[in-house]
Amino acid sequence: MSQVDVRPAFSLRFLRSELRLIAVRRRNQAGLAALAAVPIVLAIAMKVAAPGTGERRGGGPDFFAQILGNGFFVALAALGAELTLFLPIAIAMLAGDAVAGEANQGTLRYLLTVPVGRVRLLAVKYAGIVAGAFLAPLVVAGTGIIAGLILFGGGDVTTLSGTQIGFGEALLRLLGVCLYLGLCLAALGAVGLFLSTLTEQPMGATIALAMLSVASAVLGQVPQLDWLHPYLLTQHWTDFGEFLRDPVSLGALRPGVLVALSYMVVFLSAAWARFAGKDITS
Repeated sequence: MSQVDVRPAFSLRFLRSELRLIAVRRRNQAGLAALAAVPIVLAIAMKVAAPGTGERRGGGPDFFAQILGNGFFVALAALGAELTLFLPIAIAMLAGDAVAGEANQGTLRYLLTVPVGRVRLLAVKYAGIVAGAFLAPLVVAGTGIIAGLILFGGGDVTTLSGTQIGFGEALLRLLGVCLYLGLCLAALGAVGLFLSTLTEQPMGATIALAMLSVASAVLGQVPQLDWLHPYLLTQHWTDFGEFLRDPVSLGALRPGVLVALSYMVVFLSAAWARFAGKDITS
């Protein structure tokens, strides 16, 4: 008769070990440095370029035009620019490596033989992905604020509604932007965790998730598929501009939050269903 695993589904010690492992990996450090470099390069380019040469293309509000008047907008412009590719790739690297990386290195079977159950392993792996999902936009925003203030200065911020708010309130709204994008990226990470349980090649899961993110963005630009748009994972990512309206409408942010939470529930359940019955050979 098999014994019932009564161990807790989460372990702070295991989580600390996982976060430490994520932090010391050179590729993660390089990825974080690349994310931080974008707002710096953007700020310098806007400083040396002639006014009017920094127009933004794509969906979402245009924060580029306001950079020259207030360095605060460097952070928002950098987040908008990185949201289409760099931020999803960063999360794809973390998520793809979560389970498939352990299997590829031959450590997954060992982890499951020491006191680490499968549910606990998935929970801790996803917690590491979530930490990265919230850290990434904070790094971009923080670097953008510093670079923007140095090159363009600060002051009161003009909202998209035409009103002005103090710099302190603007920083709080920027934090709201980062938290919203962190939730969206955490949902992408849930899809990645599921993909990571399907293969023993982390690069395969990483590429698959990056392609899914790009495909979602492309489909969101096809008018003939407007019936599909509300259900696409990336469709509501640019809604973060709502934080720069006065007043902020939480109702406008609700669709993006609901889509993100729905993807989390579906794909974390799928990851558990797949991993719980998977034969571990490595």
